[in-house]
Parts: sequence; C-alpha cells; structure tokens
Amino acid sequence: MQNSDTTKYVIRANISADGVVEKPDVVGAIFGQTEGLLGDDLDLRDLQKAGRVGRIEVRAESKGGKSSGTILIPSSLDKVETSILAAALETIDRVGPCTARITVSKIEDVRASKRRDIIDKAREILTEKFDESIPESHEITESVKQAVRVEDITSYGEEKLPAGPNVLDSDAILVVEGRADVLNLLRYGIKNTIAVEGTNVPLTIGELSKKKTVTAFLDGDRGGDLLLKELLQIADIDYVARAPPGKSVENLTQKEVVKALRNKVQAEQATEVSRRHKILRRDIGIKRKILKQEEAPKKEMPKADDLKTYATELSGTLSAKLLDKNKKVVKDVAVRDLAKTLKESNSNVKGVVFDGVITQRILDIAAEKNLEYLVGVKLGNIVKKPQSVKILLAENL
Repeated sequence: MQNSDTTKYVIRANISADGVVEKPDVVGAIFGQTEGLLGDDLDLRDLQKAGRVGRIEVRAESKGGKSSGTILIPSSLDKVETSILAAALETIDRVGPCTARITVSKIEDVRASKRRDIIDKAREILTEKFDESIPESHEITESVKQAVRVEDITSYGEEKLPAGPNVLDSDAILVVEGRADVLNLLRYGIKNTIAVEGTNVPLTIGELSKKKTVTAFLDGDRGGDLLLKELLQIADIDYVARAPPGKSVENLTQKEVVKALRNKVQAEQATEVSRRHKILRRDIGIKRKILKQEEAPKKEMPKADDLKTYATELSGTLSAKLLDKNKKVVKDVAVRDLAKTLKESNSNVKGVVFDGVITQRILDIAAEKNLEYLVGVKLGNIVKKPQSVKILLAENL
C-alpha cells in the first residue's frame, strides 16, 4: 500500500458480496456511492486529488459464487473526518450488479508506531551516541525536552484515554479531541489535558466533569461543533475555548494556544461562539466561490431567481428542497436521503435544489421521475445526460 508521508490513519474494512466482484468494481462502487453524500469538504475524489486520502487498496477473492476481502484507505484527515468517511463506506449496498456489505473493522493510527520507534531511537541515541561529547545545540536541548513530554503522556480511566500527568490531581482540566492535541499542549507545558478520542464522549469524561472545573478546548471546524454539542449533552462543561476557524488544536503555536484559552467563554455562550465560527467558515467558502465564478467564462442561464434564493439558503446545510411546477417547496430532506425520497415521490415534484454533487445516480432517478431540472453545487462524473432534465449549478444561477 502506497501511503503519503502525511498519512495519520488507515481505515480497514471487510467486504462481502453475493457474486463475483473484482478490485475495480469495489473501487468504483466506493467512489460512485459516496459521491455527493458528504458534501464538497469530504468528497472522496477531491480529497484524493489533494493528497488527503491515499490510494484505495482492495484485496478480494471469490469462492462458490461469492466474494469477500478487505479494503484499506489511508487518510491524513483528522480523527472526526476519518470516522465520517469510514461510516460512509458502510452505506454502500451494491458492488457492480451484486448486493454487498461493507463493515469497518478498525481505524489504525499509523503515527503511534512511528512515535514508539522515535522514542526507542531517541533513548538509544541519548545513552549510546553522546558518550564522547556534550550536546550544545539549542535544537538538541528542545528535542530532549519534547521527548520527555511525550513520555509524560498517560492513559486515564477504563477507556485508557490519552491524558497529561496532572489530570488526576488538578482542580481544573482541559478536554480536547485526540491524542495529538494532548501532545501539542504538553509541548507547551500544559499537563492537565484529557482527550475524548472521537465524538462518542466516554463516560469517564462525564464523571470527571462532576468533580473538576472543565474547559472544552476544541478545533475550529465542523468536527469541533459536533463534539461541542455532544459534550454539552453528556458532561458538565464550565468553559469553552476554540482554535481559530479552520485550525486544529494539535497544530496551534504556543501563542495561539494562550490566546484561545484567554478568550474562553462560559458554556452558556458556547453555542453562539460555535455559530460565529460556522458563519465565518461559510463566508470564507462563499468568497472562494465568488472568485471562482469571476474567473470562469460566463454561461447563459435561464432566469431562476427563486432557485438562486433556495441555493443560497441551502449553502453549507447538506440539505435539499423538492419543488413543484411553480417552484414552491414540496418537501425538505437531507442530501443523504435525496435518492430514496425522489424514488418515492409523486408527479408533483418537478425539480430539486440541493447542497451536494449531481451524480449519475441522482440524474437517472430525476429522469425516471420526469423531473425538469436539478440544481446542485457541483457536477459529478456524468456519463449519460438525459435530454429531459436540465442541469444547473448553484454558482451560475
């Protein structure tokens, strides 16, 4: 398996199919059935082009008319995004002409083994390589300090959560997302941190929150928003601090860490802070779309003021609106349920505006249901374009 140097995790999944399938069939199904499912930020093709997801490896064999095997997907995304991508694999129900089932067996942190190797090598160097000379470089001193801080990381509770050495004794603690966040804060001398290791908040965090003053220190992305919602439901959170929009706690400088913690807010105000982060991220996305639109050649499009309004309302929501012949909303649905809802729709539905990618599957269903138009954010890999369905992109309305 060819991984990029930035690979953090490897998604390992098992596949079984009621028929004979080969690697190209499985890879095609993964791209085809996840396209548009998670929106632009987690579009698998775009992630692979950007080098944030590596080459998909499939090892499959057939026996007795059935196939089984394993799927490996390297990821340099963060823990939350990698978990979402893994969950999307389990929605795949067909490979080629065959019914199939994919189950995620494990998400491996490939950096853990590298860290162990680094620590072992550092010990060897410290004990064997410095016998004849005394290191004088500031860089070597800093490396030794960081190695000691890595050694300071501990496991806490039944779930063995990554934590700093002072979590048990400190009256106040920081709750972060993952192990890398704990390590980064240890680098700056902050030793009262504990990680939840995902969006499924462990019971240990809930119990700790009853005894200590708790500050949730979260990433400045949608994953941080999701984790905040669950923390507020499960744990007794006193304060909330956020990394700058688009940044992760594990990548912050010492100055950024200090500023974020200084600007923490009470938990009651946290939802407003989360809303401001979301608006700022959305505004950044809109500016990028405007620049892209200005650079692209102008296309003649029919007047569609209502459709433009709907597209603007849906931006960033991963939702869809089903419209009748007068462009009135018949139904609002999530993009992940769009294909199923369209299949079950009646003749009243004449068009769809949605915050997602127009795929061949959606286009085929639209033609089958005699829809007049589809409005999406992006055009996927379309092989066959029905003449009866007009395809529009939101940025060109």
